[in-house]
Amino acid sequence: MNNIIHLTSKSCSLVIKVDRNPEILHWGPKINQIDPDIILSTERPISQARLDVDVPLTLCPELGRGHFNAPGIEGHRDSLDWAPVFDVFDQQVSKQSVVFKLQDKVAQLQLDIELQLDFESDVIQKRVKVINMGETKYYLTKLSSTLPVANHANELMSFYGRWSREFQTHRQSFAHGGFMQENRRGRTSHENFPGLFVGSEHFNEQNGQVWGFHLGWSGNHQLRADVKSDGRRFVQAGELLLAGEAVLEAQQSYTTPWLYATYSGAGLNGISERFHRFVRSDIIKFPVDKPRPVHLNTWEGIYFEHDPEYIMKMATEAGQMGVERFIIDDGWFIGRDGERTALGDWFLDEKKYPDGLEPVIKHVNDLGMEFGLWVEPEMISHDSILYREHPDWVLELKGYHQPSGRWQYLLDLQNPDCFNYLFERLHDLLTRYNISYLKWDMNRELVQPGHQGKPAVHGQTNALYALLDKLLAAHSEVEIESCSSGGGRIDFEILKRTHRFWASDCNDALERQAIQRGMSYFFPPEVMGAHIGPGESHTTRRCHHINMRGVTALGGHMGVELDPVSVPKEEREAFAKYIALHKQYRHLLHSGRSFRVDTADKRQNIYGVHSDDEMLITVCQLTMPDYALPSPLRISCIDPAAQYQVSLVENPDTSFQLMKQRPQWLDKTLTLSGDNLKEIGLTLPILDPESALMVYLKKL
Repeated sequence: MNNIIHLTSKSCSLVIKVDRNPEILHWGPKINQIDPDIILSTERPISQARLDVDVPLTLCPELGRGHFNAPGIEGHRDSLDWAPVFDVFDQQVSKQSVVFKLQDKVAQLQLDIELQLDFESDVIQKRVKVINMGETKYYLTKLSSTLPVANHANELMSFYGRWSREFQTHRQSFAHGGFMQENRRGRTSHENFPGLFVGSEHFNEQNGQVWGFHLGWSGNHQLRADVKSDGRRFVQAGELLLAGEAVLEAQQSYTTPWLYATYSGAGLNGISERFHRFVRSDIIKFPVDKPRPVHLNTWEGIYFEHDPEYIMKMATEAGQMGVERFIIDDGWFIGRDGERTALGDWFLDEKKYPDGLEPVIKHVNDLGMEFGLWVEPEMISHDSILYREHPDWVLELKGYHQPSGRWQYLLDLQNPDCFNYLFERLHDLLTRYNISYLKWDMNRELVQPGHQGKPAVHGQTNALYALLDKLLAAHSEVEIESCSSGGGRIDFEILKRTHRFWASDCNDALERQAIQRGMSYFFPPEVMGAHIGPGESHTTRRCHHINMRGVTALGGHMGVELDPVSVPKEEREAFAKYIALHKQYRHLLHSGRSFRVDTADKRQNIYGVHSDDEMLITVCQLTMPDYALPSPLRISCIDPAAQYQVSLVENPDTSFQLMKQRPQWLDKTLTLSGDNLKEIGLTLPILDPESALMVYLKKL
């Protein structure tokens, strides 16, 4: 059985048949051993009215071999070598990985296909490299990673969104045809998050076989899922290359972004548990192992109105509320009095800060808080010193009008002088001041992104990575937030060099419930920025009680957006209550296993996090209940043989008026078996729309 490779992890098997081109026979539940007759038992019939040879669904499907769906590679050499056919000539196998080397001697191309299966998380990583072995240019137009899924995976779940409404989910049948998503916005985007799930019919949070996929890339992408006419299914993901973006000279190569994928036999909860475990072990690298500090960001409190004395008063009140990191947002640098000016001029505005930034930072640090600063290094304003000196640094196509976005333009990071200027300014800020945190923003899409006249999304994205890598190499103690008008740049690759995402510019707690649920499938709570906003949301003008705002925010990496000086004492105390509640359970929230509960009332969102010893569950009533009485809360991810202490830790007092009699356990601490909690459940009180309660379980 030398032509079978079997990679295993804790609960998953990846079985690959190696013939002329490698083909996955099985990716799913763990198999103890592979039988000698597996080659014969998996041999496919050849249908009438088709090619006279079997066409495998390989790790890089080829049009030239008779794969008539989406090929894994497309390109040409001045209209030649456009339908390559590859054969394996070498393979390097280790316990958890394999690299296949394939070649097409006619087209003079080589493919290196790399697969890694992480033992602890069951997450597969896959990437493909093409090398031009010829003497003339090869014009690559597509190179993607392909993975098959089981024939009974007949339902698909994808993501859509927009600014202030990211990570919305959509389901569709996956029985015939397929699904395709393309992103040309030059960043990961609010609209088309590069992830999807396929699974057995009606898969949900707690049940069903599910295969999950995410492309770790912060630029353009193409994501598709296809059902072949013979019933075989596959998912394919890769960078979407603009025309002429990947022209390979002799011996040059191109490598795809990593595709991350995992399998679960326990619904979407199993998928998110695996992705979270992988992110924590292999993606995110915090500078210091410490609790994630609670933020106060000044943006919604003061916008561009910067007065150092007032800001220090804000810091004083923030410290008393329990804030641990104080961040000054946009408006601190020279000439930045509104959104149309000064981007690129990363020097302190001494008119606003006549004594420098040092007194503010010292005051923040003396209060026991870290200090953070907002920057948007990739952008430039026309009305700026930098633009007047270097208009040629704008990322654009010469001869065309470049439209502004939020009154700003992009800098060409592939321009060495521009790159060095940005590094020098950021390096100077981090050296001069005691800054522990940068909120790195990026507030527009790329239109006609040209470097020396050539398409530049690929190069711009890699230059961004290089700038972040160089900055962190010089300042390894600094944390960086990836913000892009909220959730416009959220993916595994940018997370390798950042430490937190601003999930959305929308602080409306009702909208955030959906946004944070969608994001939770891929990312653990400790990297999901979630802030309590003001009573009236600045993006929707919807008003929410502090109960809804506080509970929604405390489930992520918590922060607050307000001017604590101008609000009443009662509001500061309310914010402080939820900050304290977050800190009480932060150890669990930021290390435990997240889950979501399937509900009879689809107007409820029930979710939580658990460890071996404790559990915190949130029940949020989004809109008016479907039924007069709520369904019991039944908990599946619990030890049925154990005893648990059950207590209510947060409840909206306003909901009490809905009940003549409320469940007596709300005021008590119960002792219940896991078996009872799983099969009978816990009777819930009636909740107002847009309110939430929290239940804590401690294993005895």
